[in-house]
Amino acid sequence: MKNTKSKLSAEQQSALLRTLKTRFEKNMHRHKGLSWDKVAAKLEADPGKLWSLNAMEETEGEPDIVGYDKKTDEFIFFDCSAESPKGRRSLCYDGEALASRKEHKPADSAMNMALDMGITLLTEEEYRELQTLGKFDLKTSSWVLTPPAIRKLGGALFCDRRYDTVFLYHNGAESYYAARGFRGSLRV
Repeated sequence: MKNTKSKLSAEQQSALLRTLKTRFEKNMHRHKGLSWDKVAAKLEADPGKLWSLNAMEETEGEPDIVGYDKKTDEFIFFDCSAESPKGRRSLCYDGEALASRKEHKPADSAMNMALDMGITLLTEEEYRELQTLGKFDLKTSSWVLTPPAIRKLGGALFCDRRYDTVFLYHNGAESYYAARGFRGSLRV
C-alpha cells in the first residue's frame, strides 16, 4: 500500500461515508443502540481516520462498527469481510520476518501494511469477539497480534473458524500463504 497521502478528496469521502452507512444499516446486529449520525459526525471530523477506513475498504476488508468504548468515546471498527481481506493476503507476519526471507519474499508483512494503513491487527480476544457477530474465515485465516514472548522465539499466531469453532494456531512468522491475510481494527 505505502500511500503517503492521508487525506481523501470530498468525492472520495462522500462515497466512503455512503458505503459505510449502507453497511451499518444492513448489519445493525453488530452495533445495537448506536446512531449513524453520531458516527458520521466523528468520521467527518477526522480525515486521517477516514483515510484509514478507505484503505480498509480498498483492500476489501469491509470495515464496520462492532462496538463503542464509553470511556474513550470511540467507535470501534473491525474488518467484517466474510473471508480475510483479499487485498491483504500472502503476507508474512512482520518486517523482521520479511527481512529474514532470503528468497520467495512476499510483497509485504501484515504488521507493516497495518502500520501503513493506520490500523492495528486484531488481538486473539478481538478476533473471538468478531466471531460472535457472524461466521468469518471459513476458508481463509488471519494473522492476529502475537505476544512478544512468542514472536521473540520466531513464531506468530493466526486464527480461523472451522467446524463451527474458532481456532488459534501458530506458524513461523516468516511463513505466508495465499489464504492467510489479516484483519484490522480502528478506533474513531
